[in-house]
Amino acid sequence: MTQIFDRPPTADDDAAAPRGPLLRAMPTDTEVTMVGAINRALHDSMATDDRVLVFGEDVARLGGVFRVTEGLTETFGADRCFDTPLAESAIVGIAIGMAIRGLAPVPEIQFDGFSYPAFDQIVSHLAKYRMRTRGGVDMAVTLRIPSFGGIGAVEHHSESTETYWAHTAGLKVVVPSTPSDAYWLLRHAIASPDPVIYLEPKRRYWTRGPLDTAVPAEPLGRAAIRRSGRDVTVVTYGSLVDTALSAAALAEDTHGCSLEVVDLRTLNPLDFDTVAASVGRTGRCVIMHEGPRTLGFGAELAARVNEELFYDLEAPVVRATGFDTPYPPARLEKLWLPGPDRLLDCVEKVMSLP
Repeated sequence: MTQIFDRPPTADDDAAAPRGPLLRAMPTDTEVTMVGAINRALHDSMATDDRVLVFGEDVARLGGVFRVTEGLTETFGADRCFDTPLAESAIVGIAIGMAIRGLAPVPEIQFDGFSYPAFDQIVSHLAKYRMRTRGGVDMAVTLRIPSFGGIGAVEHHSESTETYWAHTAGLKVVVPSTPSDAYWLLRHAIASPDPVIYLEPKRRYWTRGPLDTAVPAEPLGRAAIRRSGRDVTVVTYGSLVDTALSAAALAEDTHGCSLEVVDLRTLNPLDFDTVAASVGRTGRCVIMHEGPRTLGFGAELAARVNEELFYDLEAPVVRATGFDTPYPPARLEKLWLPGPDRLLDCVEKVMSLP
């Protein structure tokens, strides 16, 4: 694994630049899994900035349940990558205290459903501390959470928590869909002085893809067009980007319907300009996410599209989502999660409306 050591900042550097490590281009263009990309991002962030620490349940000796943190303790020592007790509230509380002391902690919550015991720490303190101090104290905490469904896990191991965090002012919320985005979004998140909830789609952990060498200008708050189209804009994020791309190919082949797929990448800050430009081209919009329909992230996005882009729309915004039920047992999750069929039903609906 390659280490990247950046030059120390000088007086000529932009004084307005965020505190933390400078990001430089990767030395090689390789193909990696998302697990490998996240592991490398953690490694490179720790190598470039000794303020960065990684901790959580089983992240050190075991290397994490998904082996995302494998090798970090051996490389950087037990003082910078260490195991914690099974106490999520304490994990986040410790991270807040570390950030107050000038460190850049990257704690891990082992599974999405385990984040609820830490809810008070996240909402009451992590999200608010930097604003309450008028920016005087950075809250450079990146909370990594393996998230969402599709892996056949048991209860509390597959949840869509993003709406809780996106609703909470003061938190940045990141959801990568590719290994390259997983790397760079995490690097920028760790370098940010604001707290970041970094949701890792477990279903995409072992998919492979290129790791781009160029440093994105600032991927936090910048969406990506994954497929250009002319008829319907499909807005989604995380593992459902691949689902949307599969549905788009099927719609093109079987019905000649051209779907444009927008990958949000970050839910807060939201790149609404990219969404608006796409909807302006197509005149139709379908939003897809895994979580329940009622008050899901798609509800806010649909409201904003209707409010700001009403005269661009040829049909009402439609949502392809999970159901308004608790997450089902593993054998039923394929029926619960939105797939290509559910998305294409929504596409057919917006195309048939005048």
